[in-house]
Amino acid sequence: MKIAYLVYEYPPKIVGGLGTYAAEITRKFVLMDHDVTVFTMNDDEGTLPTREIWRGIEVHRPLHIDVSDTLPDVIAEDIRKWGRGIQLFGNLLVYNYLTASKLVNDLIRKEGTKYDLVVAHDWLSVMGGTTIKKEVGLPLVFHVHSTEKGRTLGNGSSVVSNIELRGANSADAIITVSYAMKEELVGLGFPKEKIHVSHNGVDPQKYDPRTVTAKQTKRIRQTYGLNDDDLMILFVGRLVGVKGVDKLIMAMPHILPKFPKAKLLILGVGDLQEYFTNLVRTMKLDKYVKFRFDFISEKERILHYAACDVAVFPSYYEPFGIVALEAMSMERPVVVGAAGVSGMREIVLSCGEEQCGYHIDPNNPSDIAWGINGTLESPEKRNWLGKNGRKRVLSEFTWNKIAKKTIDIYEQVLPR
Repeated sequence: MKIAYLVYEYPPKIVGGLGTYAAEITRKFVLMDHDVTVFTMNDDEGTLPTREIWRGIEVHRPLHIDVSDTLPDVIAEDIRKWGRGIQLFGNLLVYNYLTASKLVNDLIRKEGTKYDLVVAHDWLSVMGGTTIKKEVGLPLVFHVHSTEKGRTLGNGSSVVSNIELRGANSADAIITVSYAMKEELVGLGFPKEKIHVSHNGVDPQKYDPRTVTAKQTKRIRQTYGLNDDDLMILFVGRLVGVKGVDKLIMAMPHILPKFPKAKLLILGVGDLQEYFTNLVRTMKLDKYVKFRFDFISEKERILHYAACDVAVFPSYYEPFGIVALEAMSMERPVVVGAAGVSGMREIVLSCGEEQCGYHIDPNNPSDIAWGINGTLESPEKRNWLGKNGRKRVLSEFTWNKIAKKTIDIYEQVLPR
């Protein structure tokens, strides 16, 4: 197949799990002898190449033009409330329509390139996808990694929700990342008969504990003032409300009486940095909770997984949770939020001979502490849970397996 692939983030511009997913799966598509052309956002300064070949993949990045001054006159009230974020919305509109124009007018009509289908990810790219489908009749596959209503716990933009629903109705197939997400989409009015589930994956050769030395993990721990006998609890992710970090901090007083050498490291960036800092100070947990407000490289993230004793992701809303897979691949036990829309509930086995972690109620600090305390019982238990986690990754969540399933879904929408 020749695939036009529209995705908001792509190397070297990676913001979160979507960029990681797109980079890994498109590379697998190429290794499976498919031809992929990616259309993605340029950086804010427009310094990235507008057209290049990256690992055998043609990548297009249209340059932004600032349309934010004209938007307030033509867009809905709930977008005007975004304040400075209105420039991001403007950049997204420009990216979508310049992408559609480039693909339709230049690559297809002018250069004569033949594509088999167009793929778009989330509302961030689906406006371009629906435009391309209308112009040239290509089948459209809409990947939904999360929804506006879920991300904002019901307080989001109706404009963005409408874009998602229009994309769903226009698409020939919808792919989402978990059965929990499929249930959410059906509840939001997405056409059930179009929805397919294909989980995300991880590269177990890259996320392999054998590639990290004891010296490297010791250096990481020393960076945060942790001793060899301290127990390192790790959170990695965006510091936003749905990730449940405040309840994780509140869980520490339920952990420290049993494990006084426990230390929590919170690693990430987001709007709630100041709130979390003040919460730790108010609770007098400064000695036990460490922050690093930074977006670290994948290489560093792997070292942090290797250095920790348990990885904790107490999200209220997590359609998949690729960080849980990464920690499992590094043979680390995981404690995950399992209430509401939680793909991590499908990833992590919480009982039986193949248990690799614990499911907890992310709204309840004492329940979060129960899961963490369960993993910290002994080094032997942590080792057992971690080994089971990696076994599960190798069995169910490699990119090879995920890419094959995704291509099978793509093939279903191709004209006979």
